[in-house]
Formats: sequence, C-alpha cells, structure tokens
Amino acid sequence: MQNQPTFAAMTPIIGAEVSGVDLSAPLDSRIQRQMDEALLSHQVLFFRDQDMTLDQHKAVGRQFGELHIHPSARGPEGHPEILLVHADENTKRTAGDKWHSDVSCDPEPPSISILHLHTLPATGGDTLFSSMYAAFDALSSEMQAYLDGLTAIHDGGPNYRDRAARLGKVDNRQYPRSEHPVIRAHPVTGRKGIYVNSTFTTEICGVPTDEGNAILAFLYAHVAKPQFQCRFRWQRNSVAMWDNRCVQHHAMWDYFPQVRSGYRVTICGDAPY
Repeated sequence: MQNQPTFAAMTPIIGAEVSGVDLSAPLDSRIQRQMDEALLSHQVLFFRDQDMTLDQHKAVGRQFGELHIHPSARGPEGHPEILLVHADENTKRTAGDKWHSDVSCDPEPPSISILHLHTLPATGGDTLFSSMYAAFDALSSEMQAYLDGLTAIHDGGPNYRDRAARLGKVDNRQYPRSEHPVIRAHPVTGRKGIYVNSTFTTEICGVPTDEGNAILAFLYAHVAKPQFQCRFRWQRNSVAMWDNRCVQHHAMWDYFPQVRSGYRVTICGDAPY
C-alpha cells in the first residue's frame, strides 16, 4: 500500500521533489492520477531512495504507456527497452551532454523519460532541466507568431554517428529523420513550447540557410537561460521523470574520470503538432 504522496516545488517554473511513493511497487489508480497531474504541472519530478530492478523499472514505465526502443543503443541482455546511461574514465562523450529532448528525431518522439541512477561521482553529474513553456512565454508576441508557422528537421544521424566515431567505430545505420513544428502544443495541456534542440535539430525548413541558422542559434541560447531551469543533484538510487514534450535537459559532465551510471526507460509518444 502506497503512502499519500507529497510534491514539493523546486522552483516556481519547473520541477518538484516527490515523497511517499515507492516506484518499485505498482502504483494504485489514486497515486497514478496524482502523479500524472503533478507531471503535467511541474514538468519534471524527482524521487529519492528508489531501489529498483530492471524489471521494476520497466513496470513503472509501463504504467505511463508503451515503452520506447532506442534507435541507436542496445539495452542490457533481455531488456531492449532499457537504455544504459554510463560514463567512466574511458568515456569519450557522455549521453545528454547538450540541451535536448530525448530522441526528437523520431516521427513520434518519446513522451516521458524515467532515469534511475545507482552509481554517482563524489560530486558533480547534476542534470539541468529547462521548461520550454517558460521559454516560449518569454518571447515577444511577434517572435511567437513568426516561429509558430515554422517547421524544422530533427536528424538522429549526426549525433549517433559522432558517438560511434569517438569510440573508433564506423556507423552506417540509417537513423530517424523527421520534420516537426518549431513550436509544439502539448497534447494534454495545450500549452505551447519551443521544440528545437542543439542535439538533433539540423535546419529550419523553408527559410534561407543563414536565416535558419541564426534562428536556431538564438533559440539554443534562449532555452539555456537559467530563469527557465531547475537543477537536480543526484544521490544513489535517485530517479528523475520528465516530460520531453515540454522539457529539455542537459547532463553535466564535470566529474571525469569518475563513474556515473544507471538506466533509463522512455515512454512512446505521438507526432508533435
């Protein structure tokens, strides 16, 4: 039997720490409803002291929807839905080292991500989360209107092939490449948010290249402003759950050569509109 959960806001804009929930156990309908509402409101939720097996991790993910399979990384044996998140003294480039929304190159990008870390460096390795609602709301009405009519290409190839090259591998696989709106409406809340990121977005469609590059450079700098953010300091067996449809995140790699390790599941989403 789960306790009554509490949700403590981290900032007025984004993020809440959750207590009274054991993610290793099934969530009853009351807890599930409260979690859904809290995630829609706070955009990212944080949990402490969550000791989960891979099967339990997948089980809690499935309570939020069908599990997504990553187009590049293979999961542990028998767990294709699990993404290993690991960095150590041999790492050439970490996962999540730039602002991004997970696998936005997919035609139907993931909705929710749930990351569980079990091994942390002595210090460092924080994750920053930025609200794309707040970033959109801070734009002038003229810029909002201009961007609202644009689309952009999100291409997984450059990012995933770069990771392979840093490991001395040649990756000739075909990765998802999709066209998405620059401004995305959340399918549940209806709120608008910026939906381009420096990891996957390669160009703005239908405008001159230099103009598109300038727009993207402006937006990349804009979404990284600290007033839209919260910062999570990990501890062993902490969990972060975020909504990729309205949040970008950036994992700090300031702990080399120490180890930071855990697992992530993502939930299937829908086509941005």
